[in-house]
Order: sequence, then C-alpha cells, then structure tokens
Amino acid sequence: MGAIYLVRHGQASFGAADYDELSTLGEEQARLLGAWMRGSGLPLTQVVLGSAKRHRQSAEHCLEAFGASGASGASGGDWKVDHGFNEFDADEVMARSRPDLADHVALKAALAADENPRRAFQHLFAAATARWAGGAFDAEYTESWPQFRQRCQHALRRLVESSTSGQDIWVFTSGGPITAMVQGVTDIPDSRIFDINWALINTGVTKLLYRPGQVSLSYLNNPAHLDVHRRPELTTYR
Repeated sequence: MGAIYLVRHGQASFGAADYDELSTLGEEQARLLGAWMRGSGLPLTQVVLGSAKRHRQSAEHCLEAFGASGASGASGGDWKVDHGFNEFDADEVMARSRPDLADHVALKAALAADENPRRAFQHLFAAATARWAGGAFDAEYTESWPQFRQRCQHALRRLVESSTSGQDIWVFTSGGPITAMVQGVTDIPDSRIFDINWALINTGVTKLLYRPGQVSLSYLNNPAHLDVHRRPELTTYR
C-alpha cells in the first residue's frame, strides 16, 4: 500500500496585484513543512504539482528544507505537473455571484471599506461557491462544480494508476482539488463539502492510502508542522 500526501499551498498574496505568489509567511509555512517531513522520517518517492506558481513555490521551499537527497526530482527536474490538480477559476465563480464586484478594483474597494477585509471576502466567497456548487446555474460557468470535481478525481485516478504500488507521493495543489478528491473517497454530499474546504489551512496535509483499485482517507488537514511551533500566526486559511 502506498500513500499520497495532498499539500495545500502556502499562503498566497491576498489583495496583491498577483495573488498567485506566495507571501513571506507562505514561504515560511512551506519550509516548516519540509523540515517536519524530514524530522518525521516521512518517505518521498515522487513529486506532483498543479501548474500554478504558488504550487511550484510551495514545493520548492518545502523540498529545499526537506533535503534533495530524500526525493526523486527534488531539484524540480523530475517533478510531474498535472493540470488536473489546478484550482477552479475563483474569479469567474465570484463574478457570476456578484457581477458588481467582477472588476478587481471594485472588489478591492469593497473589501477595503470593511473593518475586516479577510472576513468580508470569506462571506462573499462562501456565497459565490454555494451558488456554484448548488447546481441551479451550471450552464453559466466555464467549468461547473460537477465538471471540476470530475477533473480532480480523474487526476487522482491517473496518479494512482500510473504509480508503482508502495510509492509515497507528495502532491502540491490547492484547497478546491483537495476538497473534491476527499469527496471522491468519502461520499460527503455537495451540500456539506465546502465545510471541508473552509477548514483547510495553508500547507495542511491530507493523507490518502492507495492500492490498485482502492483509495481511502488516512487523515485530513494535518497541521502538526505548524502547531509544534506554538505560533498562532502560522495558521492561515487564505
């Protein structure tokens, strides 16, 4: 039996011109994960990542701290990129829910007017994803929730089918794909699935166990690499 460790990327640059860039804290979170992996003696035989910049940066900082000798392709040359592990189009999901905030300037202004911009964004985004996953407006989206879920679950199936039994694989991805893949192995209904998504922390680790034709959940959203430092600011969700 092998293991697949799904790693949510480190904190990205919320509110910046380029969200798809790790923040300084996000880089630290990834390095702490790599050090924890090394100290825990966790094996690593393959690295897979989505195509986003934040996925690759998370892998780079994590595996640099882990040590190149412990992973095939730790220099990045042998890493496998699979677009199936990419996040959904959050801009489109938000725009369909709130057309008045589709422009980034308008959204930034609306958030800046709130005393807690991150909380305000969370409320807006929760409503947007609920609309997206609700099923009543599927035709409005380039990629509906069922299509996104299928894409991510197919990516996981491809990975399992192409891997040698017993391999330990680390996948650097985003919260949405992790949510969709967990749903695929637990049958959590759509109406509750985003309860998982909102709880996923940056660089949290979800472990799946696999053998031919079977995938099961071992643990979800492990924060041990951050909790051990007793610094609450290390735990972020966006």
